Amino acid sequence: MKTQTPFDLQTIRSQFPALQLVVNGRTAVYLDGPGGTQTPQPVIDAIAMYLMHGGSNQGGPFFTSQYTDGVIMAARQAMMDFYHARRPEEIVFGQNMTSLTFAFSRALAQTWQPGDEIIVTRLDHDANITPWVLAAADRGVTVRWLDFDPADCTLRLDLLPGLLNEKTRLVAVTYASNAVGSISNVQHVVQMAHEVGALVFVDSVHFAPHGLIDVQALDCDFLATSVYKFFGGHVGALYGKYELLDALKAYKVRPSSPKPPGKWETGTQSFESLAGVTAAVDYIAMLGGDHGTRRERLVQAMAHIKEYEMGLSYRFLEGAAKIPGLRVYGITDVENLERRTPTFAVSLDGYAPEAVAARLGEQSIFVWHGDYYAVAVMERLGLADKGGLVRIGFVHYNTHDEVEQVIEALAALA
Repeated sequence: MKTQTPFDLQTIRSQFPALQLVVNGRTAVYLDGPGGTQTPQPVIDAIAMYLMHGGSNQGGPFFTSQYTDGVIMAARQAMMDFYHARRPEEIVFGQNMTSLTFAFSRALAQTWQPGDEIIVTRLDHDANITPWVLAAADRGVTVRWLDFDPADCTLRLDLLPGLLNEKTRLVAVTYASNAVGSISNVQHVVQMAHEVGALVFVDSVHFAPHGLIDVQALDCDFLATSVYKFFGGHVGALYGKYELLDALKAYKVRPSSPKPPGKWETGTQSFESLAGVTAAVDYIAMLGGDHGTRRERLVQAMAHIKEYEMGLSYRFLEGAAKIPGLRVYGITDVENLERRTPTFAVSLDGYAPEAVAARLGEQSIFVWHGDYYAVAVMERLGLADKGGLVRIGFVHYNTHDEVEQVIEALAALA
């Protein structure tokens, strides 16, 4: 496995003020990225600049309102490029992915009838499970569950044809597991679902900082993420096919825009966060070089990120295999790293997950423990009542030295 960096890592890290944090005399090691990444200076500047400039609510016939309108449109165009959507009107902003999913579950459920069916997966974050389960209960709709293989925590797509039928109205699926890092073959799911006339809603929250998203290639009907998971502020961004956004009924106060995307955006948006959306997408595009369109640079950037993060994953799995009593859940075959993100759920014999996270935290190594809202994953693995697992997540600003630090810390505990 190659270990060279496809970009200037020192320059990249210098753009993240948080990475300079020192706790108890040690430079902080942020391995909590799956719960939210750190923010580069260009994003911080964009958010601050909006607030300092002076903005007003959108749609007014005066300067500060027109400034806000421009910020919103720039953010839509940025996410259009990030998702490879067909038009900016296919981008809907909201508080976060969870809130957006609840809104769309309520809207889609109005098209369902008793006896209809939907499919959710046991690999998903609960934000792509419970909104649909609750909506199904309200409408008398049957919920079917797609399982994953506990051996490597990959979706059992071989079971999907047996769940799909002419009654299926929706398949909700994760692009990548926020708990164990497994990447799903979403394109295959979409193809099978569309064959029976079902829509597909994709949770891309965990996948977004690690891989290229192309909604046109996937042909998914909806796809949502939270921008704070890929170096931006706290705002959600949803893609929906325009014809669906236009046809569905949105639950919203009066007066409201009759056309998408405005018809789906409730209340006043966080305009400063939307300024940060554009800056976050531009930051990632910067990793792809200086030439080409923003989308072309994003394609190149994500290839660089994938290459580098696979190197981090390789080194982590190599070191973890030598630690007695340490179990890594999910894909551990280093020949299949392209099928996972650099996010690892682990257990250590003799320690509760909370104790491991606390001991690492004492060394300024930040990791999560518990279920991280991947409730169904922990239930399926039989760990829901045992404190879940420890989650160690890398992103492109992490270093090989930081991988060594967490390996050494885990080995010392073992």
